[in-house]
Amino acid sequence: MIGASREALAAGRENLESLTDNTSVDAAKLAEELAAVTALLDREVSLRRVLTDPSRSGQDKAQLVSSLLAGQVSGETVDLVSGLVRSRWSGSRDLADAAEQLTSYAEVIAADKAGALDDVEDELFRFGRVVAGSHELRAALTEPKADTAAKTALIRKLLGGKANAGTVRLVTSLVTVPRGRSLEGGLESYSKLAASRRGRVVAQVTSAVPLSDRQKERLAAALAGLHGRPVHLNIDVDPEVQGGVRVQIGDEVIDGTVASRLEGARQGLEG
Repeated sequence: MIGASREALAAGRENLESLTDNTSVDAAKLAEELAAVTALLDREVSLRRVLTDPSRSGQDKAQLVSSLLAGQVSGETVDLVSGLVRSRWSGSRDLADAAEQLTSYAEVIAADKAGALDDVEDELFRFGRVVAGSHELRAALTEPKADTAAKTALIRKLLGGKANAGTVRLVTSLVTVPRGRSLEGGLESYSKLAASRRGRVVAQVTSAVPLSDRQKERLAAALAGLHGRPVHLNIDVDPEVQGGVRVQIGDEVIDGTVASRLEGARQGLEG
């Protein structure tokens, strides 16, 4: 998102955080209702255009939201969506995208309030690695013509009883209603949402062998010192790196693996 839409989404996130600071608000239920609103906005293009029409007053659009949603969803969801439509948007599609992002963030908040956010982060990462290691599984989960019920059943088979309920809901939503997102891109966006909730960044770490708890602590502390924020490590073991560690945070890569040094030496000799 750019311009006005980015500002509107940021305001929506602040409103969501304020709402869920109230212990009586069920963040998981809020996520479920926001998912329904997202589906409505995706389905009703004309409604989306009306709700983002800059020529209409914010109050007028908020009243329309209230008349449509009152009695269908909780008052908190009505308030949140009303706040969204009072904002200005760069494009009508951005409103639906924002509702989808707030849905995911509400799931993250629900996990955090339940003390399960670390588990959800780790489960999403491990699920991504499982999918990356199986072409057949990825194809089954991403085939556009595949039956939605079959995809849902497959996710339940893979994660049911093994992962947090929030993890299952996030993955199910991504697979059954991708909304233009790739499976990998969607999982990465969830990871970033979880990290932002904790005020930390995510480091993708690749090592030849599993790291000890002490090594993880030292690496996380060193990276936190460099970035000025807590760092969450997603660790992948890959024997092909031969030794050392590769760390990627966003576009920044710190490659201290033996394989990388050998490749650098080979290129130097060839040069």
